[in-house]
Formats: sequence, C-alpha cells, structure tokens
Amino acid sequence: MLAAEVTVIGGGLSGSEAALAAAQAGAKVRLYEMRPQRMTPAHHTGDLAELVCSNSLGGEGETNAKGLLQAEMRAANSVVMRAAEAHRVPAGGALAVEREGFSRFVTEALEHHPNLEVVREELTAVPEGIVVIATGPLTSDALAEHLKTWVGQEFLGFYDAAAPVVLGESIDRTKAYRAGRYGQSEDYLNCPLTAEEYARFYELLSQARSHTPHDWERLEFFEGCMPIEEMARRGYDTPRFGPMKPVGLPDPRTGKEPFAVVQLRAEDRSGQMWSLVGFQTGLKWGDQKLVVQGIPGLEQAEIVRYGVMHRNTYLNAPRLIGPTLQLQSHPRALICGVLVGVEGYLESAATGWLAGTNAARLAQGLEPVVPPEASMLGGLVRYLASANPQGFQPMNANWGLVPSLPLKGKKADRRSAMYRRGLGEFGAWLETLLPKAAWARP
Repeated sequence: MLAAEVTVIGGGLSGSEAALAAAQAGAKVRLYEMRPQRMTPAHHTGDLAELVCSNSLGGEGETNAKGLLQAEMRAANSVVMRAAEAHRVPAGGALAVEREGFSRFVTEALEHHPNLEVVREELTAVPEGIVVIATGPLTSDALAEHLKTWVGQEFLGFYDAAAPVVLGESIDRTKAYRAGRYGQSEDYLNCPLTAEEYARFYELLSQARSHTPHDWERLEFFEGCMPIEEMARRGYDTPRFGPMKPVGLPDPRTGKEPFAVVQLRAEDRSGQMWSLVGFQTGLKWGDQKLVVQGIPGLEQAEIVRYGVMHRNTYLNAPRLIGPTLQLQSHPRALICGVLVGVEGYLESAATGWLAGTNAARLAQGLEPVVPPEASMLGGLVRYLASANPQGFQPMNANWGLVPSLPLKGKKADRRSAMYRRGLGEFGAWLETLLPKAAWARP
C-alpha cells in the first residue's frame, strides 16, 4: 500500500480532481471511495466522477461565467476538462458529455497514476494527517455524524432550500428602496407591490410549474423552509403575511406601507449579488424567471443562481473555511465540492483542483494559495469564505463573483473583457506555482 501524504475522501468530480491534482503536484495520494461496495441512492456504477444528474458542464464562450471557469480549468490541466473534451457530445452552446466514457476516462487516469492509490472502502471518520474531504451531497450517515462533532452540528446542513440570487446591477433602483424593518437598518433592498401588482404576481406564481425531485431526494417541507409556491397554494394572502409582509417597511417616496414587498439581502460584501428573502423555491427555471421578473424592480433581473429544493449535505462555509479551502479549526483538512457550498459539476471539480493543489503544498511544506480575485475560481472561493453566513446558500459560477468593469457599451463586450482579464490573471498566477508538474500536460 502506498505511503500516502494526502488522503482524499470521496471519488466524485471534486474528489477525483483533488486526488489527481495532488498526485500531479508530487504528493503521494490515497483516494477512498465507498462505491461499489456501498452504493448511494443516486449512483449506478462504481466509476469515479459518475454523473448522476445532467450530463452538461455548462455554457461555453467568453460571455459565459462557466465558460471562464472551463478555460481556467483547461489551463490547469483539469482531468474533468480533459475527460469532457474527449467525450463531448453536441449540445449547442454547452459543454455536454457522454456519461460512461467521461467517468471511465477519469477512473483510468486516477487508477494508472503512479502517485495515486484508489481504495474501495468507506471511511466513517476523518483520518489524521493532510486530508481533502469531498464526499458530496450524499455524504454517508456515519461520516456526516463524525463531521458534526468536528465542525458543530449547527454548521452542517442536509436540506438545500435556496432562493434565487440576482445580479445587483440588474435591479431597478428607481423602484427598489433601501430599508430595514421598522427602520432598524438599511441592509435590505425592498421591491414594493400595489394590490394590483400583487394580484398579477400571485397569478404568475400560482401558474408556475414545480420541479419534480428524484426519488432519492424527495423531501417533506418544514415551515422554516416552505417554498414560496407552496405558500401560494395555501391561500392568496399567505405570501403577503409571510416573506412579503410589508409591515415596518414604508416606501420613502409615499410615506406609506405598500400592499406587499419583496426584500433582497446582499449575498456578498460588495453588493454585487442579492437573494430574495424567503423565496426558497423548487420551480422550474424558466417559470422561476417569469415569477422573479414579475416583481416590480426586477423586470430586467439577471438571475445568477436559481432557487432549488433538494437533498444536500453542505457546510456553512463562511463560518468555517478560508479561501484556501482549509478548515479554520483543522487547517490540515480541506473541503471541496458540494460539501463546501458550491453548485454544479464544474464548480465542484474546480474547488477539488484547488483543494488538491493546496493539500500537496501543505505536504511539501509550502504555503497554500488562492487564485486571483478576477479569476472565476478565485472569486468563487473568496465568496465561500466571506459570504453572508445568515441563510448561506451554495453558489455556482456567475459574473457577480468577480470585480465588474465599467458599464460601457454592450453587456456582451464587457463580459468578454472580464473573461480575458480573468483568464490572463489566472494563467499568470499558474506560472508562479511550483512544481509546474501540477498543471503541465503529460
């Protein structure tokens, strides 16, 4: 058995990327994956990096935030991106893959690396030493119980009830006003609705279609995370007496309380992203967009993260980790993937790559690193470490994570410029890392 310097727990996309990144950087790595000895309700094979939902890694191109993250991962010699390129299938402007070939590519890459050993065994506790925890949304019950004692039960969630998040620059500030309930603060943006506007909004919400969860993620809703569409089914005034309650929020332009109000709370320190308070939802994305844009002040809202309702295991990252993905209370442990609070295959793999790179650096006596702020990966991990911990929601790649550029010309041109800036800074940053084997192509 290999004398491991780095242990990786979990063989999904994040764990596979972490293990190979650490091995390519020169560390001796042992990856533990419990499948096929113990399967989850969502998996069907014992292959590493099995895709259990969509077969898409997101949209491509210079105007797409996921396109930038894809380009960064290509530059870093990501095994997930190499597998995707080798097994891509036509999907318009998205990067989609043939599932079995994709997972087999990743499995063989890991199983044949001389610095890496794959162990088909379940770990029920975090071992000593440098460890990357990448067990994903279906972390086993035994390991989840152990993690509770490590990080504190209040920081580990098993239910992803998330509200939509919109780009701050797309909110109409001539309609939305800053105010906290009863004048206690000005931390919130408020979108007021008249009785007529509320009636139109309620009709949109009542007609919207809900996502039907997989059998393995069926949930019983509880009052603290009631979907907004479920509230609407309970009665016309239920949302208005719940998250849309206008009491204590007079509109400064009229001096009166509106008929109803939608509050938005900043998701990041710079106010580039705002979530709809109390609007956790399981609506289909197209319908969700219609509902959100039916709110006065959000007619042109750009949704950077759609609301979801599904079984998930994730940490309240802003309370627990730094941008290097190290646990503050256990700096020799790094968290990545869905468990650290990201959504999406690509985001999981990217945080896995960084966690594996930093695990190898710790093993070699080097300081862990953080990608540049203008890069999509750098923006994502900084968000995880510094987001508003109140009601923290997992996040996916979006343009609200990186510093914007002046609002001049077409939005597409600005996004292309942000893409080129981010990829350029990420590439220059890669050149500073040692050893270069961590990203050099074989």
